[in-house]
Amino acid sequence: MTTRPEADSPVVADAVTKAMARRDELATAALRTLGERGYANTSIRDVAQNSEYSHGVLHYYFADKTDLISHCVRLYKRRCVRRYDHVTDATTADEVAANFIAALLLTLHDDTSEQRLWYDMRSESLFEPAFRADVAAIDDELRAMVWRIIGRYAELAGQELIPDPDTAYAVFDGVFQRAVQSEVAGDPEAGTVLEQRIRLLLPQLLRNR
Repeated sequence: MTTRPEADSPVVADAVTKAMARRDELATAALRTLGERGYANTSIRDVAQNSEYSHGVLHYYFADKTDLISHCVRLYKRRCVRRYDHVTDATTADEVAANFIAALLLTLHDDTSEQRLWYDMRSESLFEPAFRADVAAIDDELRAMVWRIIGRYAELAGQELIPDPDTAYAVFDGVFQRAVQSEVAGDPEAGTVLEQRIRLLLPQLLRNR
């Protein structure tokens, strides 16, 4: 009689690790197609036709399109947030601002499709309950990232922050989403306008102690 491995055995753990790695691999391949076409206009079959993976393989690892998109965006956002880790290594407030802007511009120009997919998923979560937990978790991570950066900016400026974390995140997210919309529309000034707005916004968050 064949003995099934225990749930916490090394064999099972290795299988789970490999399955997770495979999901990440498939999601990475799917991300560009989903970002270019959007949630409503893309099926798993469309993703398969635009990648080296078959429709059957994608369906084996992802329950449905919602599962695939959620995994794609979570995977991308984990990578994207790490881009901002160095921003607070600065030693002056001006340097924090410059680092923050540089990271935002890189995200805007290099990850336009991925950012468009994120905003698409967040909007869709108003109607699709399956997206809501992932959207909330991603928003929490982004809010913490923004708060960490502007907190360092205020510390180095020797001043206090005026807004609370939710308000600060909403403001920066709104500015960045507008820049993504302009970038998608082909506006050559999208990056320049984003930089100008961030430079004007940061000092307005501060008050003297």
